[in-house]
Amino acid sequence: MAYAFTHVNILNGTLSPEGTMVPLMDQTVLINEEHIEAIYPSEANPTQNLCNYEVIDLQGKWMIPGLINAHAHLASSGKAPKKGSKPPNYKLLFAILSKIAPVRSFILKQQEKRAADELYSGVTTIRCVGGILDLDAKVRDKINKDIITGPRLLVCNTAVSVPGGHFAGSLATEAHSAQEAAEQTERIIATNPDWIKLMITGGVMDADKTGEPGVLRMPPELVEAACRVAHAQGFKVCAHVESSEGVRVALTHGVDTIEHGARTDDEIMQLFRDRHAALICTLSPAIPYALFPPEKSHCLPEAQINGKIVMEGIRDNAQACLDAGIPVGLGTDAGCPFITHYDMWRELVYFVRFCGVTPDFALYTATLKNAEILGIDEETGTIEVGKAADLIVCDTNPLEDLTRLRNLAFVVARGKVFANPKPRKILEVETALDEELYA
Repeated sequence: MAYAFTHVNILNGTLSPEGTMVPLMDQTVLINEEHIEAIYPSEANPTQNLCNYEVIDLQGKWMIPGLINAHAHLASSGKAPKKGSKPPNYKLLFAILSKIAPVRSFILKQQEKRAADELYSGVTTIRCVGGILDLDAKVRDKINKDIITGPRLLVCNTAVSVPGGHFAGSLATEAHSAQEAAEQTERIIATNPDWIKLMITGGVMDADKTGEPGVLRMPPELVEAACRVAHAQGFKVCAHVESSEGVRVALTHGVDTIEHGARTDDEIMQLFRDRHAALICTLSPAIPYALFPPEKSHCLPEAQINGKIVMEGIRDNAQACLDAGIPVGLGTDAGCPFITHYDMWRELVYFVRFCGVTPDFALYTATLKNAEILGIDEETGTIEVGKAADLIVCDTNPLEDLTRLRNLAFVVARGKVFANPKPRKILEVETALDEELYA
């Protein structure tokens, strides 16, 4: 299809030297098949000259690039945990999935729906950073073949962990040695991923002690072995890291993007520079643990303490990297408790609130900067002629209030147009997060 969006104000994803997004007012954007064909002032070409296009008059609405969620998990929904409930037995689930095809098919369908929810919320690209078997790649391939509706996916498939490590035996395989880490990386590459994911430290949910989240689980030699195999075959490596020791080990031994982060120092900053590495800031998953009262989060007191430590580490790492000119991207960690597949806009709000950036910079980070970090900036991330038609449309200027991104007039993903998109909502989660947002 060919579309002409007329009378639209554009924030194209780039920043001026002063650090602001300068709008292009009253523009026409032509989309032909998957790409942006032309952009020009609406008055320059009357509507009657667009007979080969479906004309959509946006009447002064605002267009921005589609959001890029650089850290998400399609394997889970983001529902709130029930009071007194225990975490799911992920190892048992993995064992069932590995052996029973109908269960695997059911999970795949759920993942397809979550990918669609991301799209309808304005996310036109997701990097899936750890999943069940190769289901993420199957969703990606079905989207690319136009079998189902969804955003562009970059996938890791399952990750590499160690016995007792983060999501070991479920979203990650268990490597006992450097040789096994290398072999498992080879096996994952055979499932056709786009990235490789390592689980280098623990996290909030699997901390052994109060005050000690992010304990180093993966020995340095395993990190090095996995990175060596991945890099030799052209794959970049991302890693779950929630402690300073973990960041140091990850960067020293080859990791390309640090997911989450932790308190830093001069040595770690230099390692970021030497590795040309980036940080993916994920404030969303720490907020329920750190800021919700226990009666709302349903977490134990020690998890709340650990959540605060992790949140402060993520914030401090992001601020330090921003100050040092080190690339920082944004992801939601969707699938964690209270983190749904339609709330990327909240991560932008948190980035402004907790890291002190401007709304312009937050929007730039969630579009062009994320695209640069993920290596897809020649394809998407800005509204430019020749790039993929990945766009979202708001009724009013989102830079005046980023919460306006929660309700969109249009989403366009690689040229496919969705009017008044409606992701499925989880009311309990919406209510809890809004109470914190507007507190």
